[in-house]
Amino acid sequence: MRALVVYCHPNPESLVAAARDRAIAGLEAAGHEVRLTDLYADGFDPTMTATERITHKEPGVTDDLWHYADDLAWAEALVLVYPTWWSGQPAMLKGWIDRVWVAGVAWKMEDADATPTPLLRDVRRIVVVTTHGSSKLINAMEGESGKRTVTRSIRAMCSRRTRTTWCALYGIDTTDEAKRVAFLDRVERTLTRL
Repeated sequence: MRALVVYCHPNPESLVAAARDRAIAGLEAAGHEVRLTDLYADGFDPTMTATERITHKEPGVTDDLWHYADDLAWAEALVLVYPTWWSGQPAMLKGWIDRVWVAGVAWKMEDADATPTPLLRDVRRIVVVTTHGSSKLINAMEGESGKRTVTRSIRAMCSRRTRTTWCALYGIDTTDEAKRVAFLDRVERTLTRL
């Protein structure tokens, strides 16, 4: 399987960085072909310009974003690795979604009144590897908006049979080393079984 790993964290020494490495190790151990997008290392600009917004329904991305669109078109599996901040994706990852998952890349419109037609039909698996500062209960009470973004909106632009896996460590602010190690082991196991 062709797996695109999109990683978003500013600290290369973080637990999320270690989770990225374990996810890639699991994918490679299973024989999958892996491409990595590191949004911070790329210096990705999450800001959508006024011109981009005005032309948002026109097919395609700006010239500087085509390699991200090409990677999405290549992928059969999408692995998002990031910390959950304020119940959702970090601004840089959200900006990547806003600027890359556009008409002509993730969807198309047959006419103005139509529902978007998904274009990323080769993507049959989405895996999220994330950490949460608060407990699972608090996240559920807050509505898990980041999870809904992936399982409802992003998934809708992929194959109808796309399955999602949510691999999360909750309460990271109060977890001990044993729980962090167990999480990293679970990440690698999950991606090995993809």
